[in-house]
Amino acid sequence: MLKRNAVVFVVLAVVIMAMLAAGKYLDRGRNHGPIKLVGDVRNVPAPDFELPTLDGRRVKLSDFRGQAVLLNFWATWCPPCKIEMPWFVDMQKQYGKDGLVVLGVAMDDTEAAKIAEFAHELGVNYPVLLGTDQVSDDYGDVRSLPTTFYIDRNGNIVTKAVGLLGRQEIEDDVKKVLSTAYKSDVAQPSRAAAKVKSVRSKEATQ
Repeated sequence: MLKRNAVVFVVLAVVIMAMLAAGKYLDRGRNHGPIKLVGDVRNVPAPDFELPTLDGRRVKLSDFRGQAVLLNFWATWCPPCKIEMPWFVDMQKQYGKDGLVVLGVAMDDTEAAKIAEFAHELGVNYPVLLGTDQVSDDYGDVRSLPTTFYIDRNGNIVTKAVGLLGRQEIEDDVKKVLSTAYKSDVAQPSRAAAKVKSVRSKEATQ
């Protein structure tokens, strides 16, 4: 009986440590900028950003308009992140053909090479971006990891999750964002504006 109680104690200790790690405050001794997302963020347009990938490319969230995005803020020191990342790998494999894009935003204060090594060990098959203080503030001042935003095909946030959820809960949220219809005329006003400008230019030269 004592041995069983000791095992239970160890398991509880591990769980508590994981929770503390997930709630680690990411202040990094800086002054916070304007916070864009406050309170209930459902149906709010996801703030666009441009971040570098591990190999130096630049990626914008708006590049994926028309696709469903799972935007995951994580770090190499976060035990719960390490648990859920293989699930994201599986979901990218399973639902990528349906339009799912998983984007991992690494919030580590370390060089890209170490983050890349960590991601490689976990078999990450989706883009890993290097997070900044700005993108943290844009997404409501991300203080706890993991934090995940589920963004529909039109660039709107469907739901937000803080901390580690069960795999089935994550998959249910993925299915929600995949089920949204893409409104191309609304989601891409810049293309429409460019088309109008082109037509007017042609008319002016005639």
